[in-house]
Amino acid sequence: MLVNCAAYSDGRKLADIRFEQITEYLGREGCFVWVALSDASDEEIDTVGGYFNLHKLALEDAMTSHPRPKIEEYGDSLFVVMQLVEPGTDALNIGEVDVFVGRNYVVSVRNNSKAGFLGVRQRCEEEPHLLKQGPAFVLYALMDAVVQRYFPILESLESEIEAIESEIFSKAPSRQIIERLYALKIRLVDLRHAAVPLMEGSHKLFGGRVPTIVSNLQDYFRDISDHLVRINGGIEVLRENITTAIQINLSLVTFEAGEVNK
Repeated sequence: MLVNCAAYSDGRKLADIRFEQITEYLGREGCFVWVALSDASDEEIDTVGGYFNLHKLALEDAMTSHPRPKIEEYGDSLFVVMQLVEPGTDALNIGEVDVFVGRNYVVSVRNNSKAGFLGVRQRCEEEPHLLKQGPAFVLYALMDAVVQRYFPILESLESEIEAIESEIFSKAPSRQIIERLYALKIRLVDLRHAAVPLMEGSHKLFGGRVPTIVSNLQDYFRDISDHLVRINGGIEVLRENITTAIQINLSLVTFEAGEVNK
């Protein structure tokens, strides 16, 4: 499904356009087109790929889900896969956004996610001095939005482990606490699978040899990497806390069972 398709030049929006107009705007000097799709069919992805001459392998990737985020170069273009992590009833909802970035285009394909990126588009349009950087700034804004959504998820998991730790010492240890701890661990693993590979991939976008298309925004992509380092640090601390809580609860269960059998 098409969410939005618009043309930009010199940091400002020119117009919302139809697919049939894409080629016209791509031919204008200094202009780029930003297309956003949601839960698109293979046919829709293939059609958009034809307008922008997207790499065949990247298109094939966008038609399948990925267990691991990544950032890949195809000539002078980039293909970025990120996982979208959202709260769920019993487990985290894991979606995906695939982003194609070239000299005069950005194409984002969002799947299995309730939270869209209209706020990102608005943010970009409200910062014309940065949007002048073109597709690279749009990529940064999309990545930043994805990463910023990881923080409240991590904070929620931290609050949950703190509550469980309090229960371990204030109530009798139980199998239910162990089950809650393992459920928490599964959600943390899902968050880790989203954040760690993206942190590793983000290193390609600053320092050393970076793709030309993002070379003017290295400081911005370094900032994203710093956020991911913080998130992954928090994940590792939380993993240790969960492991310790499981061990303590099991020890208390064993101790109380021994007291009962005396």
